[in-house]
Amino acid sequence: MRHRPLVRYVLALTLGLTAAATAHSAPRGEAKVTLAGKPIVVDYGRPSLKGRDMLGKAEVGQEWRMGADAPTTLDTPVSLSFGSTRVAPGKYVLRAKKVSDKDWVLKLDSDGKVAEVPLESRVLDKSVEEFTIDLAEEKGQGVFRMSWGTVALTTRFTAK
Repeated sequence: MRHRPLVRYVLALTLGLTAAATAHSAPRGEAKVTLAGKPIVVDYGRPSLKGRDMLGKAEVGQEWRMGADAPTTLDTPVSLSFGSTRVAPGKYVLRAKKVSDKDWVLKLDSDGKVAEVPLESRVLDKSVEEFTIDLAEEKGQGVFRMSWGTVALTTRFTAK
């Protein structure tokens, strides 16, 4: 019975650390669109700005892993074309890279093979507090849009 206080202490410490770790994780988000009759899905973490300007602080040449906690992923059962850049069906880790003061590229990584897609940047009228990725269908094309702060980064794609 002498070990009972130690067991209680270890259990309380473990529960406290677990609660602290999960209290700081960002919620997960999912963006989904159906093209060519198949679902294309992005899974990502949704951090909040909390008064920061995260995209504005990014330096040219710096990669951003887009989101929080687990990597942001794109899962597509069909081939996608982003302009002249084609990606095969599969699961991709997504990152963004700032290539100039106002220009970004979307990086799609699968098994070490990386495709880069230019992103169109636009300033938003209203700040977006929580990082958001949207997938939509417009005129038969897919639209990938991520918004955070006063910046929206967008690219269009087709599916086959």
